[in-house]
Amino acid sequence: MPLVGSRRSEAPSPVRRQGSVVLVGGGPGNPGLITVAGLAAVRGADVVVTDRLAPLAVLDEAPAHAEVIDVAKIPRGAFTSQERINELLVEHARAGKRVVRLKGGDPFVFGRGGEEWQACVEAGLPVEVIPGVSSALSGPALAGVPLTHRTLTQGFTVVSGHLPPGDPGSTLDWGALARSGTTLVVLMGIATLPAITAELVAQGMTATTPAVTVMEAGLPGQRSVTGTVADIARLGEEAAVRAPAVTVIGQVAGLSLQSPAAPAPPPRDASSASG
Repeated sequence: MPLVGSRRSEAPSPVRRQGSVVLVGGGPGNPGLITVAGLAAVRGADVVVTDRLAPLAVLDEAPAHAEVIDVAKIPRGAFTSQERINELLVEHARAGKRVVRLKGGDPFVFGRGGEEWQACVEAGLPVEVIPGVSSALSGPALAGVPLTHRTLTQGFTVVSGHLPPGDPGSTLDWGALARSGTTLVVLMGIATLPAITAELVAQGMTATTPAVTVMEAGLPGQRSVTGTVADIARLGEEAAVRAPAVTVIGQVAGLSLQSPAAPAPPPRDASSASG
């Protein structure tokens, strides 16, 4: 019989650690443009919930044990609902995991990061936000287009183009945007760009206002199409521009700050060659 007051030797019960969620903005897609804090979060993750616009090369930095969940939203293709994404974040964090939601751009700029943050808070989970470089800023910059310029414009406006002018769900005043005098940056607007540009001109924007569309900014496939607000949609279609792309409309779109290509060396005169 055991002695009075003695204890049986038992293995300690495992302590379930508190799970958490980190919303990480990955920038425009180039892995070199994620922030130091964002990269550190990926390196410390148990679960990474990501999509196609995130800098996917960064996933190589995740721990070997980390589970990677693809929640891609491809236009007219594979689709994971926002509700399901919210559920995944909550489910894995409640299981004691450190969950990283890796997104392209900045999670709070048309990234639905606010909805994900709300879902985590309502579930009683700790949630952190690590900002990223929005494609609204980085796309034009990588193409050599400043959004502001002291002699041209004193501001810029970023809008989502996923709904065209006149759509019942649209909350934008396109007339005010046309007359604002600021640079206009349109995200998610490739399919609706013909309707958007036509409305801007109809509302008073000068048809010759410069415009540029930048596709796949920061990635190997980056390219730009330049024109005016009146023809940029047509030119983009002819050039087979596809998402992700950013369109800039305003006087700054007529600038090109990219370094000119180095001139080719003159051909060597064979007659002057020695030997």
